[in-house]
Amino acid sequence: MSDSDPPFFPPTPNPLLSYPFSSLLSTSTPSPNPSSNYDLHVSFQGKRKRTGVRRKAPIVSTLQSNPPLPPISLPPTPLPPPPISQTAHPFKTPLEKPNIPSDISEEIIVINREATNEALIALTAGFPADSLTEEEIEANVISSIGGIEQVNYILIRNHILSRWRENVSNWLTKEFLASVIPDHCEVLLNSAYNFLVSHGYVNFGVAPAIKEKIPAEPTKPSIIIIGAGLAGLAAARQLMCFGFKVVVLEGRKRSGGRVYTKRMEGGSKFAAADLGGSVLTGTLGNPLGIIGKQLGSSLHKVRDKCPLYRPDGKPVNPDVDIKVENAFNRLLEKTSRLRQTMGEVAVDVSLGASLEAFRQVYGDAVTDEEMNLFNWHLANLEYANAGLLSKLSLAFWDQDDPYDMGGDHCFLPGGNGRFVQALAENVPILYEKTVHTIRYGVDGVQVIAGGQVYEGNMALCTVSLGVLKNGSIKFVPELPQRKLDGIRRLGFGLLNKVAMLFPYVFWRTDIDTFGHLSEDPSRRGEFFLFYSYATVAGGPLLIALVAGEAAHNFESMPPMDAVSKVLQILRGIFEPQGIDVPDPLQSVCTRWGTDSFSLGSYSHVAVGASGDDYDILAESVGDGRLFFAGEATTRRYPATMHGAFLSGLREAANMARHANARSLNIEVERSLSKNTQSCAALLEDLFREPDLEFGSFSINFGGKTSDPKSTAILRVALGAIKKKSNSEGTRADQQHSNKLLFHQLQSHYNQQQQLHVYTLLSQQQALELREVRGGDEMRLHYLSEKLGVKLVGRKGLGPAADAAIASIKAERGNRRPQ
Repeated sequence: MSDSDPPFFPPTPNPLLSYPFSSLLSTSTPSPNPSSNYDLHVSFQGKRKRTGVRRKAPIVSTLQSNPPLPPISLPPTPLPPPPISQTAHPFKTPLEKPNIPSDISEEIIVINREATNEALIALTAGFPADSLTEEEIEANVISSIGGIEQVNYILIRNHILSRWRENVSNWLTKEFLASVIPDHCEVLLNSAYNFLVSHGYVNFGVAPAIKEKIPAEPTKPSIIIIGAGLAGLAAARQLMCFGFKVVVLEGRKRSGGRVYTKRMEGGSKFAAADLGGSVLTGTLGNPLGIIGKQLGSSLHKVRDKCPLYRPDGKPVNPDVDIKVENAFNRLLEKTSRLRQTMGEVAVDVSLGASLEAFRQVYGDAVTDEEMNLFNWHLANLEYANAGLLSKLSLAFWDQDDPYDMGGDHCFLPGGNGRFVQALAENVPILYEKTVHTIRYGVDGVQVIAGGQVYEGNMALCTVSLGVLKNGSIKFVPELPQRKLDGIRRLGFGLLNKVAMLFPYVFWRTDIDTFGHLSEDPSRRGEFFLFYSYATVAGGPLLIALVAGEAAHNFESMPPMDAVSKVLQILRGIFEPQGIDVPDPLQSVCTRWGTDSFSLGSYSHVAVGASGDDYDILAESVGDGRLFFAGEATTRRYPATMHGAFLSGLREAANMARHANARSLNIEVERSLSKNTQSCAALLEDLFREPDLEFGSFSINFGGKTSDPKSTAILRVALGAIKKKSNSEGTRADQQHSNKLLFHQLQSHYNQQQQLHVYTLLSQQQALELREVRGGDEMRLHYLSEKLGVKLVGRKGLGPAADAAIASIKAERGNRRPQ
């Protein structure tokens, strides 16, 4: 560890774990950033958003029931960062470090007897139950990490969150909370309250009590927001509440961006059709669910009964349905194990390639119906990601799953345009202002739309990833290469819809979805799923989805042809049942791919990308002058409406922090990033002379070599792994055929150079690994199946390897002759 690195503090035992809710915590502690630095995670179980529509196969459900709480990955208590300036809050003197009294009580406070329930509420809001978030650490909410002060802060934080969630239509005041917080914790109360309010975790939304807090006249610098989607509107309202002068430039004639509710009419019927974002994916902690409560609306749960129909219109055989869904889930699980085995190589492999390879290896003889049904599941997966499976990263396509909101998937009665309308109220929005140039520098920003120039202190860009990829906006100076590369790597896919208003409801009213199979694999996503909005839209509305390759072809399909195909499908399903299918009163076909203000639907992690790229897109440029928000800037909640909304709140806090720092002439320090080139060189140097070497495996021991529990660093040269020779065993065991697939995929992607992946083991495990017979393939199997360890890229080792590397480096230095 160099002199420039932050000092290492031994982790302090966390007294919070003695609370009853500690039993709710997982015994494992996954990385808080599952995709960070190629740390590949494994399980596909319990998936929600990323598997498209949630359905139950007939008779026997093959999906797990909804857990009462979302599967939250709890990060370990982080080490303290280098000293940085206190995050500014609009409700207290900015950049002022909390002055914690030295005689503060060394006892854990008792606020009430609801510590467990309040911890659960905090979990749903995205806060770990027993540690601080990165945001809180950067904001210096406490004077030191770990210990009683942190425990008491967390208890107060959780209590504040819980009290506001009891009535989200009220403005929660600090004075209201002070009566139950001990006097000696006043500083912690101030710190927690100011953090939660300034970062938009409490006291946000559209309730009258909250709108009243927007000052009549702005007192802070001007901010220009490009785009009036959910991200732009959320940021605008928050910044206006902070006292900033805000103007929003929107290219369309309406607000909402990719959230668009169109009123459809015909005869005496009408309905509100969500042509863009439609489903709230999870309600536990979802900020849009809170907005819905403030609007006085009850959300409608999307029921998971989803019958499927064959191409000829007949229902799918229930036994076949269950069989194929189980087989599909097993293939997903096999691909998850494959990516664990492949390590960093999986970054350059598509999910589609691995699924197809496994299907060929493990698939039994299948009927046409089974194959069509399997393709339906693939289409559903492409719908969830708005991307072709051939484009999705095997390594990171589902990197956001640990942060799933949990809870039901829901519709908002009347359409999500109600969110947009409420958020846009009294926000200064200039419509039909197509921005083509953004200039930024130390003195501020200039945003040019048409022939008009808008000047401000800062700007927030919320345009879609599709627009950024297209280069529709010129940035002066050009964006940093790091951000340009992130924009290029991330994927931006397509989903289209056909919305139809009928004279009456002719479909079943006890379901919200039903599916249709296709005989043509290239058209598997064409009208593969129907959503019934009859219970929430105000009229007999049915929407057909078009996903995958079919979504791209749909862009050039004449609307009349599209509607005719949909009606042919519907009549094939219902007329054999004696049900007439009328012509629709009105139909609308979306074209999100050619819409110049979106150029696609939502983002996904493409081959070669990772969750890190979402963070890169979120980075501000120009020394805190130009900021970015939108669903493609949040690694936790990409491709969701709530992700876009939360990113707007996030950037409002960041902009306020930079503005307050400038007003005090204080530089906002950035967290120091690791010198990856130096890290790579150090590891390469250490493994020039490993302590142990066998096959493609190299091991260096840290600490006392006589201690079997001491840490060892294992490196595997993946490019060097060869198929095992006859001398190493000839048994073609079916359980190891995924290793053969590993080689096939490696050669398919032309891996010409050795790729090194790493993991941490105990010395005893390393010695056991050496004794495994059967060559490198069997050793990989032993690592994965017996030891249950992950192989990660050098970046994925993270701080856990620092001590071992330092120990090895020191010992090597002692070996050198004096």
